[in-house]
Amino acid sequence: MTTTPTESATDAPFVHPALFYRDDQEYLAGTVPFVLEGLAASEPVAVAAPAPRLALITAALGRAADAVHLVDMTMAGRNPGRIIPSVLRAFADARPGVRVRIIGEPIWPGRTAVEYPACVQHEALINEAFSGREVTILCPYDARSLPSDVLADAHATHPVLITAGRQWASDTYDPGKVLARCNEPLRRPSGAATHRYDAEALPAVRDFALARARERGMSAVRLQDLALVVAELTTNSVVHAGGGGTLHLWAENEQIVCQVQDFGRLADPLAGRRPARPDQIGGRGLLLVHYLSDLVRLHTDDDGTTIRSYVSRV
Repeated sequence: MTTTPTESATDAPFVHPALFYRDDQEYLAGTVPFVLEGLAASEPVAVAAPAPRLALITAALGRAADAVHLVDMTMAGRNPGRIIPSVLRAFADARPGVRVRIIGEPIWPGRTAVEYPACVQHEALINEAFSGREVTILCPYDARSLPSDVLADAHATHPVLITAGRQWASDTYDPGKVLARCNEPLRRPSGAATHRYDAEALPAVRDFALARARERGMSAVRLQDLALVVAELTTNSVVHAGGGGTLHLWAENEQIVCQVQDFGRLADPLAGRRPARPDQIGGRGLLLVHYLSDLVRLHTDDDGTTIRSYVSRV
């Protein structure tokens, strides 16, 4: 039986379907009715997708597009780790008391192999981040262009699947298994600059990182961002992870990569992905790192935690 994306196979308040499309016609057939049904029900609607997809939806909606919140995901979601707080939660939290509809397309052809684990972690964590919320997040996937393993991960991170107007429950839905697989060790290159630090060495490790980044061509503006990233990550090590750690820094393509290792274990998979409450004191460090970075990768186990921040040089 064919159903609409708002009818969950689990009857839960939060609905998280994956929409598989093979061409523009299938894309519009799966997204435009979703938007129009929401507007007809007076539900706030947002579309966060790559710019070419936004253009398709906007043209198909016509004047109705004026009532939709549009977000270029290639900009807002360049770092997948900030999509939940700055795109999805920002929209839903600002509209309490009503069901909210969002189209979110965080994975598209052109995402790199380095970025992809963070993308699939994001998709898996959406389920925990919105559990119990009156929210529907429809995630389109380009089934013609994306690799088969990416499509398989979509089955594992979405409880509901849609293709060509047909909807069914995923029989491989297991976001926890995906998160465990993507929690992979992060290997640094042999030529990385290295600096150990403790509480007394926090100013020194920051100066060390900025000097090495400047030598590798980072602009003055981005050096300011890197300074904040280093300060937050190293301070977290001192306060929460045994009093210190090790910083590694290197250049990779057009980015400076800053990696911090310590002996703490990050038990909360949504750490850094929840918006800060207005009355919240502290606890914003990893959230700030996600906002400032082009990509954040993380590995944690009983031996410690590694957090890697990618910041563009210019």
